[in-house]
Amino acid sequence: MKKVVALLLIAAAIIVPVFAQGGTESAGPVTLVLSEVHAEGYPTTLADYRFAELVNERTEGRVTIDVYSGGTLYGEETGSIEALQIGDLDFARVSASPVASYVPSLNVIQLPYLYRDGDHMWQVLNGPIGQQMLDEIQASGSGLVGLCYYDAGARNFYTTKPVQSVADMAGLKIRLQNNAMMVEMVELLGGNGVTGIGPNEVYSAISQGTIDGAENNWPTYESMGDYEAAPYFILDGHTRVPEILLASENVINKVSAEDWEIIKECAKETQDYEIEQWALREESSREKVVAAGVTVYEPTAEEIQEFQDRMAPIYEEYGAGYEDMIQEIINTGL
Repeated sequence: MKKVVALLLIAAAIIVPVFAQGGTESAGPVTLVLSEVHAEGYPTTLADYRFAELVNERTEGRVTIDVYSGGTLYGEETGSIEALQIGDLDFARVSASPVASYVPSLNVIQLPYLYRDGDHMWQVLNGPIGQQMLDEIQASGSGLVGLCYYDAGARNFYTTKPVQSVADMAGLKIRLQNNAMMVEMVELLGGNGVTGIGPNEVYSAISQGTIDGAENNWPTYESMGDYEAAPYFILDGHTRVPEILLASENVINKVSAEDWEIIKECAKETQDYEIEQWALREESSREKVVAAGVTVYEPTAEEIQEFQDRMAPIYEEYGAGYEDMIQEIINTGL
């Protein structure tokens, strides 16, 4: 009897450290779930599937990730985030905007007219500032882990009449997301920010004269058919808000330490893939709307500077306390 007890104690001493580290080496294969609000074929959705494929391959089947696209699990990104926090969901691809509720510094990378172009943004996100923000997500105590960034392109204005300067924005009613900073941005440019109109209602709102235009990226402008109602597109690139692939902190307790490292590495690898897919989709959308007769205007550096100069009050309000970081971002790549 004493011998049996001794053997049990030895076994317990071996097993306990394994699970104390959050590992499940002896628990067999694990299936995790990823939520995506975008449809099949969208760049971020393609990256989600690539992520799942890499994880399954490199863990040799120990970890499987099931991707649910098109909002079939959670129709809103805020719902996905809440599910991650309580452990009801394992991964979600979301915009950086709602994550800023937990990491205020993420508001800085959403300031209007902050980046010179897409390359500038990626230098920032892949550099110390961007990586620090990902680290801050897990350190925030929100129960979220930031794995990597994905591209969502630049948001531009599209209107029913040509806009080539700040003066042309005067009095225009522009549909915006429910975001106070964006509303202030349009007002500083002389227009009127209109919220409360869903993305599926933009086309009819423009057609009926309720609004004079909206703002978004190339794929949305094309896929929603808004280009038919507002055929003037100005490449002002006022904001570039990246997407973030998030994990629930609970995932760390579902997989081994080794597989958690693999998951993080695989996520990082999918970033370049998603950027490539985004560029392809953006180009195809642009070609389609131009072929349909859309007029695209590309402002000069001096004209963009005029837009940027109007943003001083926003930088003072939303950039307060982050002045050094903003300057570091502006100087990146120069």
